[in-house]
Amino acid sequence: MYFPHFSNFNGDSMEKLRLRQAQLLIEEAGKSKTACEKLKSPKEGKINACLYSEIINELIEAEEFIYSSRPSHKLNEKDSNLFCTKIIGVRNKIDKILADFSVIEKESVEEEIKKLSENILILTTKSNFKKSFSKFGVDPQRIVVAGVPLEVEDMKILNPKIPDAALKGIEKKIEHVKNDIQRKVSDLNLDKILVIVETDKAGEILAKRAKELYNANIIAFDNLKDITAEEFKNIIY
Repeated sequence: MYFPHFSNFNGDSMEKLRLRQAQLLIEEAGKSKTACEKLKSPKEGKINACLYSEIINELIEAEEFIYSSRPSHKLNEKDSNLFCTKIIGVRNKIDKILADFSVIEKESVEEEIKKLSENILILTTKSNFKKSFSKFGVDPQRIVVAGVPLEVEDMKILNPKIPDAALKGIEKKIEHVKNDIQRKVSDLNLDKILVIVETDKAGEILAKRAKELYNANIIAFDNLKDITAEEFKNIIY
């Protein structure tokens, strides 16, 4: 899809052209749907002004690739990933607006979570938490279970009676977890790490270290087993 150069346009013209960008993306979103899903006639609805504003802002950010890639408009792999991530994000938001007007069917919460978590690595403390997040729609590849702290000295805080001899085995497990985090962030092109834990000692220690090491965002619950898919969607949005 081609977007024209804006430098010679006044404010009103630029606004019209950016509006046209949004219209073109709506058309593209419709074309890329499966054959069994057709766009329906719009019904009465309410414009999500905040979401629409986000679409325009993300289009403006994506527009920078048009200028930076002149004159060929070719992008290397890294820039292609960044550009397409922005366009896919716009497309997902457009789908939500279209669903509000019954043009397309509303997505299930699980489908929304799958899309929202595409660029996130979730770090947690227990395998059963990972199973819950996966049921909500998160790709299991985007979840790391840290059964040990991220620094060996933290194990002494968690278990003061642990013998020194046992710490060597813990150190290897820590190295494995850190390597897993780095590999997934790199291979899956993830740009955010989110720690989701319970408010216990293990969760507190993991969250603190992840913040220091990875500038992770922290979400803590008293009881993760009671969280609903809708609540989960809201915390990763």
